[in-house]
Amino acid sequence: MKHTPLARPTLLLLAASLLLGFHAHAAELAIPAGVQFERGIEFSNIADQHLQLDLAQPEGPGPFPAILCIHGGGFRAGKRESYDAFCLTLAQKGYVAVTITYRLAPAFPFPAAVLDSKAAVRWLRANAAKYHIDPQRIGVTGGSAGGHLAQFLGVTAGVHDFEGEGNLEQSSAVKCVVNFYGPSDLTQSYGKSVDAAEVLPLFFGGNLEQKRREHILGSPLYWVNPNAAPTLCVHGTEDKYVGFDSLHPLHFLSHRDLS
Repeated sequence: MKHTPLARPTLLLLAASLLLGFHAHAAELAIPAGVQFERGIEFSNIADQHLQLDLAQPEGPGPFPAILCIHGGGFRAGKRESYDAFCLTLAQKGYVAVTITYRLAPAFPFPAAVLDSKAAVRWLRANAAKYHIDPQRIGVTGGSAGGHLAQFLGVTAGVHDFEGEGNLEQSSAVKCVVNFYGPSDLTQSYGKSVDAAEVLPLFFGGNLEQKRREHILGSPLYWVNPNAAPTLCVHGTEDKYVGFDSLHPLHFLSHRDLS
């Protein structure tokens, strides 16, 4: 079987699939023929938080490219199950797809969610043989806060302070990123989002005036480098929750709340 390399075709597939809205509650899921689906796999235990993922994979020997899906929720809410149906869709297309639980603010402020996302990438590589994954072809996508975390993965490969724990012999680098309305520059969010003044102080332990350094460190824009993963940012100018000015993408597709 010939598999699509993780590059431009994957960016476009993820964008098209999410725009069509492949979301459903776990109870509504129907497992397609030719796909295996497993819930509640522990991928990390940090700070006594047993973090789990759901995994969908095509039947067959592989190796298959993999996609990590990261849910949104303002860094303080959301569940991995919101991406279960999308993972099944990706598995039908020939990808191993996982959706993860990560630690939420305010109990676990920045960079906890980043550490957990990177731990998930390393887990995929550490378990590549078991789940028929090609460790050289791992991409990531997410929406809103999940889009931010996805983009953060794309620009901080090899940054030691963000690696955390678990399977540290593996790389947390990703091959490509699709960021759906996730902010790139959180220093620009205040006054341009209906809830930034409520959400970001929970994530950073203070507002921009109190925690400016953390806001900068937590903004993917400030980590952009020549080795960053190819990234597609999808956003709309009428988004009330993630200000258009806080994204700074190189490429836009209209999506959320556009009229």
